[in-house]
Amino acid sequence: MASASDDPARLVLVTGASGYVGGRLVGALLERGYRVRCLARTPRKLDSAPWRPDVEVVRGEIEGDLTEAVDGVDAIYYLVHSIGEGEDWAAREAAGAANLRDAATRAGVRRIVYLGGLGDGADELSTHLESRHEVGRVLADGPVPVTELRAAVIIGAGSASFEMLRYLVEVLPVMVTPKWVDTRCQPIAIRDVIRYLVEVLDNEATAGRILEIGGPEVLTYREMMAVYAEEAGLRKRLVIPVPVLTPRLSSHWVGLVTPLPRSLARPLVSSLVNEVIVNEPAIVELCPGERSDYRTAVRRALDRTRQHEVTTRWTGAQGATLAGTLPTDPDWAGGAVLTDERDRLVDAAPDTVHRVLCQIGGEKGWYTSDGLWALRGLADKIIGGPGMRRGRRDPEQLFVGDPVDFWRVEAVEPGRLLRLRAEMRLPGVASLEWDTEPEVGADGQTRCRLRQSAVFVPRGLWGRIYWYAVAPFHHFVFPGLLDGIAADAKGHAADPGRATPSGQAS
Repeated sequence: MASASDDPARLVLVTGASGYVGGRLVGALLERGYRVRCLARTPRKLDSAPWRPDVEVVRGEIEGDLTEAVDGVDAIYYLVHSIGEGEDWAAREAAGAANLRDAATRAGVRRIVYLGGLGDGADELSTHLESRHEVGRVLADGPVPVTELRAAVIIGAGSASFEMLRYLVEVLPVMVTPKWVDTRCQPIAIRDVIRYLVEVLDNEATAGRILEIGGPEVLTYREMMAVYAEEAGLRKRLVIPVPVLTPRLSSHWVGLVTPLPRSLARPLVSSLVNEVIVNEPAIVELCPGERSDYRTAVRRALDRTRQHEVTTRWTGAQGATLAGTLPTDPDWAGGAVLTDERDRLVDAAPDTVHRVLCQIGGEKGWYTSDGLWALRGLADKIIGGPGMRRGRRDPEQLFVGDPVDFWRVEAVEPGRLLRLRAEMRLPGVASLEWDTEPEVGADGQTRCRLRQSAVFVPRGLWGRIYWYAVAPFHHFVFPGLLDGIAADAKGHAADPGRATPSGQAS
């Protein structure tokens, strides 16, 4: 089999590089000697990737003009997935696939590799799985050969499937579940998915084919939960199937208990009624190699999660469009911008303060009023938002696009600025921003003026009602938040080797 290093001119385009699979695939392609170009709606979201200096990034959307993105490209990986993004997400997925197919045809692309989903086409598939199959059909409806890999549950630290499984088992010692708990599934480790994605590209026998990929075992979801509990050192979980509990109803408690918002939990849970197993294992002969069993994949994912070595997460592809600064005079807000602004003089340099700011949220929390933060997160989960369980990618570093509980990093400038945009369900647009400015005291010591701004642009009357309803709580939350940051930064300044909440030296 030829390798990429035999032809240094070969260029591969990866769509969905900010997502869970795409972010890992890029590194694997670079290791194999390919030149890589990434298509990104928000290029800044890729800045945290270790491979960022080694790739070309083109700004664009899969539904837009792809001329620049596909120019000179030999092959394309199609890893875009719009699941849960609005009511018409399935139609937009098909339209995006058609747009890329046509752009690839015009550019003379040699191959398209697509990662879809398992499921027997003879069955009545869920909207999620049917959309996965339809995208494959659309891509293949053209002259460019398509290799479609179909997978079931992907097990790896940070994957949506693994996070849903992890929270369900850890949070609920007793689970009342629908009948899908006994549906058969063939989970696959993320490292095996990446290996297959890379190896099919230079294997001509895989061109124009649909290939089913999976791990070496077929398990029920009940069995998968039991294995997870054992590997996590938990007591045996009691699972009680209830025939009358529909996937739609169960998606509500999945959305409430796990970090997944209801918009994502609903289509995923609806897919659990379909058996997703490999019926044609041709990939085993086409791309031979050892496959990880489910228990090993879970153990590896748990180890990486505990050691904060989660290189990509399912949240990476969410909220892909960051709108920049908040609108100051939106028509729908009637020109209103409501703010809560506070500042403190901190006995620490701006760099130290910024380092503390970049550790906020997640396991460390928000310094004060933990009950109020938890209550706000619970309310958000109930109405379908992300809530507080989403956490953060890394305990100490933040990059544009990173999730922080129910916020997302919109801007970060070391030593100067951190701005978070709210992703909870709100009747308006909200942000939380910290700006640091050095001040030299009479003693010659450099201190920092830390300004904290909570900004809300209300949407109509309900937006204003919401702001004034929660304003009394701001008097507890925001002063304590600012004071906690200032105190923590002062402590770090006095003791630079002070341990961070993750137990590591900062």
